[in-house]
Amino acid sequence: MKYRPEIDGLRALAVLPVILFHSGFEWFSGGFVGVDIFFVISGYLITLILIEDIDNKRFSITSFYERRARRILPALFFVMIVCIPFAWMWMLPDALENFGQSLVSTSLFSNNFLLMQTAGYWDLASEYKPLLHTWSLAVEEQYYILFPVFLILTWYLGRNKVFWLVVFIALISFIFSEYGWRKGSYSHFYNPISRVWELLAGSIAAFVIFQKKIQSNNILAFIGLIAILYSIFRFDEKMPFPSALTIVPVLGSVLIIVFADYRTFTAKILSIRILVSIGLISYSLYLWHQPILAFARIYKQDSYSALDAFVFFILSIFLSFLTWKYVETPFRVKSFLSSFKIFSISAFMMLFFISIGLYFHVSNGVPSRIFTNDAYQRSTHEFKVQDLLKRSEFENIEFENDKHILIVGDSFAYDIAYLFAHHKPSIKYTLESFEDPLESICKTNLYDKTKNKEVSSIMFAYDEGFEIPCTNKIIESLERKKIKVVFIGTKQFGNNMNWLARLRSNERISLCQSPNASKLKIDLRDTKLIPEKNYFSFFNTFSTNGCFPITNNNGELLSSDRQHFTIAGIEYFGEKFFKDINISHAIN
Repeated sequence: MKYRPEIDGLRALAVLPVILFHSGFEWFSGGFVGVDIFFVISGYLITLILIEDIDNKRFSITSFYERRARRILPALFFVMIVCIPFAWMWMLPDALENFGQSLVSTSLFSNNFLLMQTAGYWDLASEYKPLLHTWSLAVEEQYYILFPVFLILTWYLGRNKVFWLVVFIALISFIFSEYGWRKGSYSHFYNPISRVWELLAGSIAAFVIFQKKIQSNNILAFIGLIAILYSIFRFDEKMPFPSALTIVPVLGSVLIIVFADYRTFTAKILSIRILVSIGLISYSLYLWHQPILAFARIYKQDSYSALDAFVFFILSIFLSFLTWKYVETPFRVKSFLSSFKIFSISAFMMLFFISIGLYFHVSNGVPSRIFTNDAYQRSTHEFKVQDLLKRSEFENIEFENDKHILIVGDSFAYDIAYLFAHHKPSIKYTLESFEDPLESICKTNLYDKTKNKEVSSIMFAYDEGFEIPCTNKIIESLERKKIKVVFIGTKQFGNNMNWLARLRSNERISLCQSPNASKLKIDLRDTKLIPEKNYFSFFNTFSTNGCFPITNNNGELLSSDRQHFTIAGIEYFGEKFFKDINISHAIN
């Protein structure tokens, strides 16, 4: 296969926007499409290699997997090794446990499946995951494993029929990707079925080039470049992805691959030396950027500056060059390591990472690095007192009055129930879980529910607050029936708490930090939307000069996931919560 410098330039056009997007540069709002460009390039290169080898009857699946191992694993394993000591020193137990899971899944080429399982409400924020980006490597590796087998099994049909079969599978995958986002699944983004059409778009380009060679078309190649640039600068995170919109960068990449002959204007741009040089180190650059940015966020209490981001970018370039020169390049040479040695070392390293990862997972993130056993149990939301679970029966409990509180909401409602169970065990309450406030408050017949349960007060608690049209109507309706109503505001303990892992216990006493700005906006919105007598704000009640408490006077965490109470948090917030005039009125 003839070397094409414009493909390395296209790699640079893929990796640079990804890094700048992850670094927080707003101009590159669609920089995430770089991953989609990489998928197309990978599909093209791998398919062209495969069909050339198969057509010339020199294909060996063992040789193919060996080349993939030499290309992918050494640099990946090197970056993973470097990550481990920083994770050990700088991560709180929850984060280290998640990192351990990532070590295992990355070693097994399945980090996308881990993210599919854990994506959603309870997921650790993605910007604090050093190995998050390996989900795309997993998708590619799954393609590398399965696609050669597919070609071998179907090649007897003839190249033309195999081509149309690839087109058909790509079309099914494309339809699935559009269906997936409309279904609203968190896991859709990482699903290989939603992504394989992008790789197969590259495969289709490879079939076309194998049959007809590279076509020289200035206009189509330039349209491809414009399509990619448009998606980089005009797309944003709010757009559904992958979806039909993904066709823009994917088709743009295909047009460049098929029509950017070396004589075209587009090929000449992409063949500029600086772009080709970045393209050569693009794999290592992609590997390094996410750990550097993630550990920078983990280390700092506050977000990093634009100058910091520039320094991290230069550091990524520097480490990538060293990795490309001293890790990637030597391992690709058979004289450096034999086939047997490359497979043996790869297997050993996989077992090593799996062992370390399982240790981090099974030990719940090795909390003994930071906490005593008792302090840890009080500093994680995973340990709750047995009586803090949902109660539907009230046997052997003596209630101090005939009050019955109905608590409605998502997991934040559970936290309110925990406060009652711990601080007011003699007050009768019922907890009802609803994920959607519009459904639970506006569409459910609350009066029938309260009448059946003889409820005296209702408390609503939702993470995203109450951007619903019926708050005042519900308050008026229930209060006419002598039922008191309180809307409990959202809460949040800051963007990052991992910096606490570096502090000794006596340095963690009574600390606070600013909550996430988006949560403050939600609370401010609801404070204006809901009558003062019917609203409780955690931020207004507990913040001092905008600083929200995150540890108590024993240095124990009030939240371990930045959203939900630990046992220490239940103890800390309860007393003042029940002294609030609105809460007190609702339970008395």
